[in-house]
Amino acid sequence: MTVPTSDRTETRAPRWQGYAEAARVSEILRKEAVGGALLVIAAVAAIIWANSPATDSYFALRDFRFGYEPWHLELSLGAWAADGLLAIFFFLVGLELKREIVAGDLRRFSTAVVPVTAAIGGVAVPALIYVAVVRGQDGLAQGWAIPTATDIAFAVAVLALVGSHLPSPLRIFLLTLAVVDDLIAIGIIAIFYTEDIAVLPLLIAAGVIAGYGFIAQRYRALFANRPSMAWLVLLPIGFIAWAFLHASGIHATIAGVALAFTIPVKPARGVTEGPRAKDLAHEFEHRFRPVSAGFAVPVFAFFAAGVAVGGADGILRAATDPVALGIVAGLVLGKPIGILLAVRTLTLVTKIRLHPALRWVDMLGVSLLAGIGFTVSLLIAELSFPSGSTEGDDAKIAIMIASLLASLGAAGILLARNRRYRQISAAEAVDKDADGTPDIYQEERGARADKE
Repeated sequence: MTVPTSDRTETRAPRWQGYAEAARVSEILRKEAVGGALLVIAAVAAIIWANSPATDSYFALRDFRFGYEPWHLELSLGAWAADGLLAIFFFLVGLELKREIVAGDLRRFSTAVVPVTAAIGGVAVPALIYVAVVRGQDGLAQGWAIPTATDIAFAVAVLALVGSHLPSPLRIFLLTLAVVDDLIAIGIIAIFYTEDIAVLPLLIAAGVIAGYGFIAQRYRALFANRPSMAWLVLLPIGFIAWAFLHASGIHATIAGVALAFTIPVKPARGVTEGPRAKDLAHEFEHRFRPVSAGFAVPVFAFFAAGVAVGGADGILRAATDPVALGIVAGLVLGKPIGILLAVRTLTLVTKIRLHPALRWVDMLGVSLLAGIGFTVSLLIAELSFPSGSTEGDDAKIAIMIASLLASLGAAGILLARNRRYRQISAAEAVDKDADGTPDIYQEERGARADKE
């Protein structure tokens, strides 16, 4: 990768992953647009219902409990959504993360270092801003992780809607950044939001997860050829692992990631064709993404986003609450500052450079997108403050306001950039040579878009 400024004389680092990777990411982005719309609809419906004359019925539904208490599974509907359904979302995050590590951008240091550094900066700075805002307020610092998360589904949905002509490396950067960000969020949940651990259930969960992985590896051809077998065999085993991890005291959504990490990505050794050569992680991602985007995440958002605002007084209280101010400042300001500062520092002190097609104004738009916390931020808010508490309700209001502001800010920049790229693309010659060679003018178009 070369420097898009005056440092172009320095040695180029290896280019980003190939065009097949870009096509795969584009496919994911198209699907996420629908999921993002359903997520917003579910959240808006919850807010309207929770603030309507039928508000009691909403909270009665959310707090309705069922399940088997001896196994610690008598939970409210809201808890089933947060602990259970959201594990499906984290399962897909785990699949994507493993694919990135094994065969994607996180496989090589040269392509991983920029988004990984950006993700670290995008977690650290919002947390510091939040802590600075609530400093001296008893019990509020425990929400420090709320503004550190990026909602991968929501962010890529916005990019898919407004960025049809943006450079492919920019989309890959956002997806990789969001995946790493989610990995950090998973670590935060596992480390900082686990109080007591029951060792025996944890060991049983680990054993079940290992068995799940062995079956997935051993019978990969069966699961690749017969989709129903994953539901009949792997789903019950996965539920058992989830239940024991829940009983251990570790947040049960971690089970989704742990199970995903056991799914094979590369073909079986020595196999080049046939069912055993299939990327089972990719197969599962396509099969289960509609369940996550179309049901699991919207249902979680419906039960998590419902907050009784309390009219004008409630809005005024939330607007002046240090928790809300810290979250909004962390997501809307801290995310882009942290991401851009981290990447800029990296390019100044090392020889690592941005991809030639990436421009800093495009990076600004994407870093604003990373301020859409929503799903994961709502989950961390529920873990940080008691359900129904003033701090918890204000945190949820702040998350939705911040996500809206981040979406609007990013859309404003990226729509303008997308329009410019579309105009330049229309004025250029054919993007590919007769033999199908990838567009050789991509870097030049990026430079022109930057100047114009």
